[in-house]
Amino acid sequence: MSTQDAQLFEDTFRIDTVNSEKYDRVSRLSGTSSDNTTTLLLDINRELYPITPGESVTLVLAQTLKMDGSKEEKGWREAGNEATLADMFDYVCHGKVYRFEEADNENIKVFVSFGGLLLYMQGPYKKLTPLRIDYVYMLLKK
Repeated sequence: MSTQDAQLFEDTFRIDTVNSEKYDRVSRLSGTSSDNTTTLLLDINRELYPITPGESVTLVLAQTLKMDGSKEEKGWREAGNEATLADMFDYVCHGKVYRFEEADNENIKVFVSFGGLLLYMQGPYKKLTPLRIDYVYMLLKK
């Protein structure tokens, strides 16, 4: 298994809006993928990862952070000197995929919780079906 096998989803999103009104340290981003087929709403800690409308971010969802694609045997923060996928990104979270819904004949909705910070994506079955697993890592970089 390779790093590519561990990646379930990767795309670049243009951030359309950033709403920071509801919580002190959390912003809700909305964005559209580079091919205009997938939309997202994402809660992030704005102190750790400030972002403004008009910026683009690469979003990767992966089932492991190990470079060889194998499963972690201990916490990813305890990897020691071993290089991980997280080393290539600015913002990393681990969360649970908790719901799938059909949007229409060609699209599905995916809901992921990262300890209360939420990710909602809607897009084509072909792009989002690999997310039908329990736990994922979300990685972001500008």
